[in-house]
Amino acid sequence: MSASTLRRKLRQRLAGGPIVAAPGVYDAYGARLVEQAGFEAVYLTGNGVSASLLGRPDVGLVDLTMITGHAHRVAAAVGIPLICDADTGYGNAVNVRRTVEEFEAAGIAAIHLEDQASPKRCGQLPGARPVIGLSEAVGKIEAAVAARSDPDFVIIARTDSAEGQGLDEAIRRAQTFRKAGADVCFVELKSSPSILDDLKRVTSSVDAPCLVNMSAGGALEGLDAGTIERLGVRIAIYPGLARAAAGFAIREALAALKHDGNTKALRNRMLTLAEYNEVLGLDEVEEWERRYLR
Repeated sequence: MSASTLRRKLRQRLAGGPIVAAPGVYDAYGARLVEQAGFEAVYLTGNGVSASLLGRPDVGLVDLTMITGHAHRVAAAVGIPLICDADTGYGNAVNVRRTVEEFEAAGIAAIHLEDQASPKRCGQLPGARPVIGLSEAVGKIEAAVAARSDPDFVIIARTDSAEGQGLDEAIRRAQTFRKAGADVCFVELKSSPSILDDLKRVTSSVDAPCLVNMSAGGALEGLDAGTIERLGVRIAIYPGLARAAAGFAIREALAALKHDGNTKALRNRMLTLAEYNEVLGLDEVEEWERRYLR
């Protein structure tokens, strides 16, 4: 399926139907698992990519070339829309133009751009995030909209202002980003006793499809997709899913190997070689070999 078709499919889903749930991954292997589990979209987390490619926290160390090269390989591995973290756009409005061009060329369906000041930090790390002025942030969203060659490429405007400047300011920014042409708005929230009420305020105040980061945790954590949808959300991303699950499983497996000298005790919690090859589509490769190798 072409990138333009996948973008159009995602845009149509934003307009109607059940909420879009996009599990977070950091590589193509994880993306294939998401698709095979029956999800309609997949999310490439910048935090996970930083961990996977650099083994370092998400503090602005991944650059445009690194993320788009990686995203291209992930998008090529699946037939569902890929939503990507594009950080701050890697600079000013001029840089944002190239950012959009590169993500489009990589076959991505949607990106989110945040209003953090550089160097950025993961929104779920402790502490408030400094943000750029509203005028500059709006200019970057306008530049992103103007830069796309495919009108179905989805621009998601994210604000990290709620923690430091209050929810009213975050809502004001989201409303302004929508007027600037953003297709989806994303107010980054952190776990708090009021997080559900805050989310309701966002979705009822912003005239745009809204995205929620389910890694914020707290009262969000136990909600199913239908409940999240009733809060007014159109896209739910789960950035920490693959990186947290894989890290836990790998650490347990290593501990067992260290303790027992083998992995026998883990066999019922590991993919067999046949299952692993099925995830990767080995049968398709072998069929191609039968047809064309002479």
